[in-house]
Amino acid sequence: MARWTTSDIPAQNGRSVVVTGTGGLGFQDALALARAGADVTIAGRNPAKGAAAIEQIRAAVPNAHVQFEEVDLGRLDSVAACAERLRNSRAKLDVLINNAAVMTPPQRQTTADGFELQFGTNYLGHFALTAQLLPLLQKGNAPRVINLSSIAARQGVINFDDLQAERSYQPMPAYAQSKLASLLFAFELQRRSTAAGWGITSIAAHPGISRTDLLTNAPGRQSISGIARRWLWFLFQPAAQGALPALYAATSPQAKPGAYYGPDMFSETRGHPTLANVPPQARDAAVAARLWDVSEQLTGVRFAPVSNSAEPVSLVEA
Repeated sequence: MARWTTSDIPAQNGRSVVVTGTGGLGFQDALALARAGADVTIAGRNPAKGAAAIEQIRAAVPNAHVQFEEVDLGRLDSVAACAERLRNSRAKLDVLINNAAVMTPPQRQTTADGFELQFGTNYLGHFALTAQLLPLLQKGNAPRVINLSSIAARQGVINFDDLQAERSYQPMPAYAQSKLASLLFAFELQRRSTAAGWGITSIAAHPGISRTDLLTNAPGRQSISGIARRWLWFLFQPAAQGALPALYAATSPQAKPGAYYGPDMFSETRGHPTLANVPPQARDAAVAARLWDVSEQLTGVRFAPVSNSAEPVSLVEA
């Protein structure tokens, strides 16, 4: 995959794609996939930002098949409504990119359902969305689910005793937990897809350190991360570059089920897609299975039951 770029994306004509997030990496994913011929739905909570993203994509790709679908990942009722509209409006789904995220609000906040904002939005919302789009994905052509993690997952710990950070909230550890949860979800989804015969390929990716609004939206422009984003901009790769690992995972014939992709340079902070190093805590299948069960309980959604007769699935290591 030496120096893989968007020019290496195979033709995506006829493929149906949903990307969460209207800006930053999500926008770059949608733009590249629309340019490759996919039918792209950008899902986000802000219709004005969604309309602006659609307008930009159509200006760059006049024949683009692109539309907006409203979803607030911090509201399980919104996730369910979005999934129902998608199930009713299309025959299949070939690619789901779970990309949207919030990062390090200084004070603990909660979603409409009472979950810690980062865990609820970055992870539980996508868990629920994926479960409810499973019927569409199973009708897809070689369907793939891509979960966006982060290099912050290296420091992540799944704290089952305080998942919602009610007793102790620290912005970055909470963010790291949400991104480790997304990574564990990607691996467990592949295990269960293989075991149950769902036919879905699950892959994780991370963008390194990229220039997106994520670093300033929640902490604010005067936070350490906000100031770093403005004054140390040269340390951050462009969002289009940061989107490459997810695009590789979503489209490349060489992308492996159960793999994790990230940039190839400077401790995976920038560069072109390559196999990323899996943090030791993300390899724990028992934790992943427990997290899955807890997530079903918290969200009230269920995936299809898993057969116990299948062989275990091994992670693809860098």
